[in-house]
Amino acid sequence: MSTNPRPDQSQIMVRRAAPDDAEHIIGFQQNMAMETEGKTLDPALIAAGVAAVFESDDKGFYLVAESGEQVVGSLLVTYEWSDWRNATFLWIQSVYVHANWRRTGVYTAMHGHVNAIATSRDDICGIRLYVEHENRIAQQTYNNLGMSEAHYYMYEVDFVL
Repeated sequence: MSTNPRPDQSQIMVRRAAPDDAEHIIGFQQNMAMETEGKTLDPALIAAGVAAVFESDDKGFYLVAESGEQVVGSLLVTYEWSDWRNATFLWIQSVYVHANWRRTGVYTAMHGHVNAIATSRDDICGIRLYVEHENRIAQQTYNNLGMSEAHYYMYEVDFVL
């Protein structure tokens, strides 16, 4: 990986991920789980989860950010139907940027790609994501990109992890 602390954002290309990007995505998700929650993911389970996205368009799709030949970030886009709006929200999930590339425009480039997809389609009503309460840097990034804090709390029952 390059250690260039401030690469030019024009060096960053975002594209829809392909199955041969799976190993990068799996590695990124394992890193994220360890960095954010101190969790070690089951390699077979995460590999199957990533493969399922590539095998079923209704689950969503991955984007990867590249600089040269290096994959430096990825995210997952999933769908939420809104009956109130008769349209779909795109959810940005599983965001990971390689540590050497953070705060260099990688996420901004990926977010811009999602935004371009969303604004080009009449059946998309917005973009959503969730962020940890303590992750102030990410929150500021999302605010700077025109997102605002929603008035909802998130609740869950987790049957797997």
